[in-house]
Amino acid sequence: MPFDHQNTPLSAEQARVLATLLEKQRTVPDSYPLTLNSLLSGCNQKTSREPLMQLAEADALAALDALRERHLVIEVSGQRAMRWEHNFERVLGVPSQASALLGLLILRGPQTAAELRTNAERWHRFADTSSVEAFLEELQERSADKGGPLVQLLPKAPGAREARWAQLLCGTPVLPAVTATGHAAPAIGLADLSERVALLEAQVAQLQERLDALTRSLGD
Repeated sequence: MPFDHQNTPLSAEQARVLATLLEKQRTVPDSYPLTLNSLLSGCNQKTSREPLMQLAEADALAALDALRERHLVIEVSGQRAMRWEHNFERVLGVPSQASALLGLLILRGPQTAAELRTNAERWHRFADTSSVEAFLEELQERSADKGGPLVQLLPKAPGAREARWAQLLCGTPVLPAVTATGHAAPAIGLADLSERVALLEAQVAQLQERLDALTRSLGD
């Protein structure tokens, strides 16, 4: 059975762990497979990550357990500590060039084909942007019997010269809303939305207190 990312998408934590393993296999092969500490450092690094994350050890272990159940990661014995490696290409049935592009899209968010070619320099050297686009188009046109599309070409943002590509392993990407001026407004993440709701609830509570106080004063 193909990897079912459409009905069961990866969580943000699972995707970060998986993509970090993909990255480190290529950029620091001498340290791969990764120990839990090395994996955590890679997940939480402050460069080449969008968004930035701060996973705790428990978060990484939970993500690894979920990924292992889906055969996406494998635990291997090390000399001093257990190590982890990905099984991404075999499970998804994609070549190494395509897995490099998917890993970059997970770690850095939507990018143009030209940006992907530049950012993939340490992962895989693509001959030109056209070769990047060819792999992306293959990933977008994957048939249902192979698990369906893994990437999507997003609508071109107002004022942008090129359209960006997004990965679909974490579900359908949230498109930014377009403001009245024609500019794309930043998409609101769940954390931002929760913070706004909490702020509105606090403001409502304050207004209720003022209303109660006013009612009591009028009653007096």
